[in-house]
Amino acid sequence: MSTDERYAGLQQLGTKTEMPASPDQAVLERVPAKTGGKNAMVRFVCPEFTSLCPMTGQPDFGHIVIDYIPDEWLVESKSLKLFLQSFRNHGGFHEACSLMIADRLVELLSPKWLRLGAYWYPRGGIPIDVFWQTGKPPEDAWIPDQGVPPYRGRG
Repeated sequence: MSTDERYAGLQQLGTKTEMPASPDQAVLERVPAKTGGKNAMVRFVCPEFTSLCPMTGQPDFGHIVIDYIPDEWLVESKSLKLFLQSFRNHGGFHEACSLMIADRLVELLSPKWLRLGAYWYPRGGIPIDVFWQTGKPPEDAWIPDQGVPPYRGRG
C-alpha cells in the first residue's frame, strides 16, 4: 500500500487548513499505529496552551502534556495541533478544557492507556493543575515522568 493510499482519508495533512473556530468544530484525525503490538509510549507537549476564562474572557495559559500508548491508532499531529489551537477563543474552566482534550483523544484512539497532565499558570496567585489517566499503564511500558516542576512562584 502506498503512502498516498494509506493517508487518503486525511482531510488536513498536506493541505492549507484554517484554524477551527472552537474545539467542537475541530476535526481530530488518526493514522494506523503500526507499533507491532509494542507498548511504546507517545508524548505530545503543548507548552503554550491558551484558553479563555469563561467568566472574564481573559486568557488562561497552560502547559499540556499528553502521554499515551496506542492500540491501533495514532493521532495525526497536525489535526492535534489545530484542535489544541482551537481553544484560544474557547471559554472554559481549566478542568473542563483539560478533560475535554483527554475525552476527545480517548474517543478517537481507544488507546491502551492515556495520561494527561495540564499545568496551568496562575492568575490571581493560584495554579490549577489537572491530572487524569485512563487507568494503570501496561506493566512492561516505560512511562517517564512528565518533567514539569511544581509551580514555586517567588518561593
